[in-house]
Amino acid sequence: MLLSSFVWFLSTLIGLVLVQRWVHKHLHGVAYLITGHADMALLLYSLPLLPGVALHEFSHALVAALLGVKTANLTVIPRQQPDGHVRLGSVQVERVDAVRSSLIGLAPLLAGSIAIVLIVRFAFDVNTLGGAVQRGDIAELLSSLGGLLRAPDAWLWLYLLFSIANAMMPSPSDRETWPPVILFSLLLLALAVTFGLNATIEGLSAVVDQILRWLAAAFTITLIVDVPFVLIIFLLEVTSGRALGRRVEYTSSVNHSSRKKKR
Repeated sequence: MLLSSFVWFLSTLIGLVLVQRWVHKHLHGVAYLITGHADMALLLYSLPLLPGVALHEFSHALVAALLGVKTANLTVIPRQQPDGHVRLGSVQVERVDAVRSSLIGLAPLLAGSIAIVLIVRFAFDVNTLGGAVQRGDIAELLSSLGGLLRAPDAWLWLYLLFSIANAMMPSPSDRETWPPVILFSLLLLALAVTFGLNATIEGLSAVVDQILRWLAAAFTITLIVDVPFVLIIFLLEVTSGRALGRRVEYTSSVNHSSRKKKR
């Protein structure tokens, strides 16, 4: 069960990362095609993602506060960096140990996933979501999402899902302290296996299995929701480019948010 949950989680995570990169790059491109001005394009590009960026940065700040870590200068104002990268939001976080820093860096992904599941469960009243996740039934999950458009204010909630989904992935600065924490966790697991703590391992496996399923379900939902928005962005880029006689040369210059560290 744990292996299947991990495969589901990993495949949807890879898909989500690829789709998010495409969305950020081409949404910025459409904004530039329409405005023809770098600053106006940056503003227009950031507006659809504002709710997601706000959740991203506030989740950093909230988890930091819960862990007793100081923060400052939280902003969701987009800025062009000297190296050409775009930063849609940021918050300064005090330098602390790797464990707390990793938890703060992971906060947007968890907060975004929870928000997505809550929106689908309550705004769209998808009552079978929990059962589908518990059983790992992807077909039932997809079937339960089929009635999303029949919900009141469906497009508003779909927009929020799109915005949150495309701003919840941890940035490179969020992931800086993950490698040592992961290695330490693997070391603890190896020690538990060595000393025969099978009951502990089985209990942890059950918890990890459920976490992976819920994250995979959230990622699956976001990939489904992203499809119409990707089509809209693609059509806008093609039509505006032809109408205005412009085209965009793309480079890897988008970073949706950043968690700066204070000394």
